[in-house]
Amino acid sequence: MSRVLFNTLSSLLFLLFAFPATAESVRGGDLVVEAPWARASIGTSRPSAAYITIRNEGSSADVLTGIETEISSMPEVHEIKTNDNVSTMSPAGPVEIPAKDAVKLAPGGLHIMLIGLQRALVEGERFPMTLIFEKAGRVNVSVPIYSLGASGPEE
Repeated sequence: MSRVLFNTLSSLLFLLFAFPATAESVRGGDLVVEAPWARASIGTSRPSAAYITIRNEGSSADVLTGIETEISSMPEVHEIKTNDNVSTMSPAGPVEIPAKDAVKLAPGGLHIMLIGLQRALVEGERFPMTLIFEKAGRVNVSVPIYSLGASGPEE
């Protein structure tokens, strides 16, 4: 009986620290990752997108260099640019987070493309995502999934 209780408590503690309860704000070094969210998908044949705000409270810049998640075989930061009323989207590469500033990855600009979905993103569920920074290292977030037409977590 004590072994079962130990295993249960160990699992609960792991989940508590692996994915913070609120999942709305996660600290990694001088960085604070706020309001992660993603849009639901229609199956797995088309990509989806995830959005976050990264706030740097430190005195030097940091750089988002990579993203890992079990939900996508190729997560990467993309940027939408509009020129002469024509919008194009392309990989953004590493994203600098200036000191004492914030970078918002939001619809219509920088965002995380979830290419090669491994399963459908279902409204109301969550998935784990790891952001990899040059200085802060690996920051784990739990990403809630909103409706297909959502414009943010305020909905």
